[in-house]
Amino acid sequence: MEVDRNGLEVLSRGECLALLGSATLGRIALTSRALPLVLPVNYRLDGRQIVIRTNPGTKLEAATRHTVVAFEVDDVDPTYHTGWSVVVQGIARVVVERAEIRRMETLPLPAWFPAADDRFVTISTDVVTGRRLAPVRARPVDASTMAG
Repeated sequence: MEVDRNGLEVLSRGECLALLGSATLGRIALTSRALPLVLPVNYRLDGRQIVIRTNPGTKLEAATRHTVVAFEVDDVDPTYHTGWSVVVQGIARVVVERAEIRRMETLPLPAWFPAADDRFVTISTDVVTGRRLAPVRARPVDASTMAG
C-alpha cells in the first residue's frame, strides 16, 4: 500500500474508477468568465467516462468548447475521520450523436431540473487520482498523566 507524505493511502486507477462507479453525486470544476466555478451534479460512470445530464447553461457552455475540467467525488465520515476522495481531470464534451444520446437516456441519471432540452455531457478520465483516509488508531492513555 502506497502512502503519500500526509499519511493518506494512494489509490490505484482501478480503485478510483470503482469508487467513481459507486457514487452518484459529484462536483464539476470549471472556469466561467475567467473565474473558478464548482457545481454539484448527478452523474454516472459509463465505461471510462463520466456522464452528466444538464440543461443549457454554464456547464454545457464549457463542455461545448471541449474544455479541460476537474471532477471530484468523495465519501467522508466526519465522526470516525475516515473516507476517500477521487479527482478526475479530463475533457468535457456535449454528446451530439443520436445513437449515443439514446443509449445515455437509458442510464439511471436524473437531471436536477428536468427540461425538454436536457443535454448529456461526458468527461474523459484522462487523469484519475485518489486518496483514502484510514481511521487513526487511538493512542493508549498513560495513567500516570491522569489527575486523580
